[in-house]
Parts: sequence; structure tokens; C-alpha cells
Amino acid sequence: MSVAPVLGSILPVLAQIGEESSGWGVGGNSPKGWLLVAGVVLAVAIGGYVFRRTTRAGVLAAATAKEAVRQPVFLLSMALAVALLVVNTFLPFFSLGEDVKMLKDTGLATMLIVGLLVAVWTASTTIHDEIEGRTAMTLLSKPINRRQFVLGKYLGILQAVGLLTVVVGVIFMGLVFYKVAYDAKESGEPIDYTEWVQPKQIGLGGALEGKEILVPNVEALLSTFEIVPALMLVYLEIAVLTAISVAISCRLPMVVNLSVCFTVFIVGHLTGVLVLWKGDGGALVEGVRFIAGLIATVLPALPAYSSEAAIAREALVPPEYLGWATLYTVCYSSAAILVAFLLFEDRDLA
Repeated sequence: MSVAPVLGSILPVLAQIGEESSGWGVGGNSPKGWLLVAGVVLAVAIGGYVFRRTTRAGVLAAATAKEAVRQPVFLLSMALAVALLVVNTFLPFFSLGEDVKMLKDTGLATMLIVGLLVAVWTASTTIHDEIEGRTAMTLLSKPINRRQFVLGKYLGILQAVGLLTVVVGVIFMGLVFYKVAYDAKESGEPIDYTEWVQPKQIGLGGALEGKEILVPNVEALLSTFEIVPALMLVYLEIAVLTAISVAISCRLPMVVNLSVCFTVFIVGHLTGVLVLWKGDGGALVEGVRFIAGLIATVLPALPAYSSEAAIAREALVPPEYLGWATLYTVCYSSAAILVAFLLFEDRDLA
């Protein structure tokens, strides 16, 4: 049985369990769970820094990330993403009071497409173009083998996309925070961006007892925090597709790489629907479901990274869901990188 359909079916169930076992109400999550998520993110960041400083693949990853950030495509993509987010913030969606949800959906989709474009473009320019331009021969003539070359390139691309996600994500969160108060004002129920609260309301006390402190508006802040786990899922989806792009770049040029990756992106989001499609019965429906199931065993379970349902319910994606999604990303990306090793191992560089 393939890992993709199994985890693709497990993840939604875990999301439902996390929501039902919440201590913060609908869509809430345990504070301990989020502390664990923060600890894991910090540990990964520290481990990545040590890897970057102490290994040959890490040094190559750092050089790849710097090269990617210097590319005009990176800066243009970042500017385009920010411009679209700003326009969507003030653009009325005529959604009967659901403009904030629409902004979140369109913003996450924008970041996903832009991040994927940067990842595929960088994979093609830093791997295939270097192979064709004989630059890779110079690197491989030094004490670095082919597996370190591929791994370093992949991790370097992830670093560049991570930087893009963090920078644009922070701007996106600020726009969502603004949008909540802006829409409240437009609907005739204005709220302030800040409010005075008692320290006990936010878990503080001691010397502050009996005093009021100024904090960001809680409603807007909670609505903004809802997109944090969604941004993590966006980054994980890009990581999976980047691994596929790196494998393709070991053999094929940019045009083919772009075409294949975006085909995988579209088909990967449709296979789940086709597998569950009932239709009117008959051989045609069974044939479509069989082919869709066959494709789903090879392609990544991209619908598992979708946070649209959580945003529609104004819910947080549970930490347990993020954990299983991360595990699936590591497994699938590792398989794709192993394929890249095989494709690059006997590639003639002369």
C-alpha cells in the first residue's frame, strides 16, 4: 500500500480529532502543543545552522541560497506577492462579511504559487544550467561528491524559499490584522487596533496586578494567528514539490521542469476528488477511479496541505496535524531526493 494515499486519508482524521479534543473551543489547540511546535521549529533552525557551518553540503546550501536570493526572479516574485496581498486587502470580495476569510485564502494561494515558481526556477538555474554550463564539474572536482551536490542544492533552495515565506508571511499577517479592524469599521461595528486589558486576562500578574496594559486587539490577533499553521503547510507543500523539481533538474531543462511540476501540482490536488468520485456507476467511472488511484500512489497527497476548511471555520490547524504533515513531507521528499541521486549518479558532466 502506498504511503501517499494512506497518510492522505489519515491527516484529515487527525485534524478532526485535534479539533474535538481542543481546550480552546472550536478550532483551538492545546498551548502545550504549540509550545512543542515552537520548540521543534527552534531545534530545526539550530540544527540547520550547525549543518550549514560544519558540512560540505551545508556550505553548498548556503551558497545556493545566497545565489537564489540575488536572482532578479526572487525579488520580483517577492514584490509581486506583496503587491497582490496589498491589493486583495482593499479589494472588496462581495462575500457577505467573509472578506477576511477570502483574503486568507487568496493570500495563501498567492504565496504557494510564488514560492513554487521561485523553487522550480532556482532548481533549474542552479542544477541543470550548472550541469550544462560545466560549472558543476568545478564543484565536483573539489572534495564534494554528487550526493552532497544534490542535497546541498535542495537544502539551499529550501532556505531561499523559507526566507521568502517568512518575509512575505510577516507582511501578510500584518495585512490580515489590519483587515479585521478595517472590515469591522466598514460594517458599522468599529473596533480599535489596540485595547486595554487586565493582566489576569492574558495570564500576567504580580507587579502588574490592578493595572491595565495596552495590547493588540485580541480578536484581530487571534484571526491573524490562524494563518501561522497554514503558512507552515504552504512551506511543507513547496518542500515536497521542490524535491520533485530537483530530481527533474538533474536531467531535464527549465521548460520541462516547470511544465511537469505544475502538472503535478494540478493533478495532485485533483486525484483525491477523482478517487472518491461516484458518478453514475459503470466501467468509465471505475476506470477513472482506478487511474486516479494509480496516480495517487506516485504523486504527493497535496490536498493534505490544504487549510481551506480550517480557515472557513475560523479554526487553527492542530499541532498534531502539522506533525504528521511534516513527517509525510520528510518521507516523500527523501524518496524524491533518492531518485535525484540515481538520476545524477551516472550523468555525464563532460
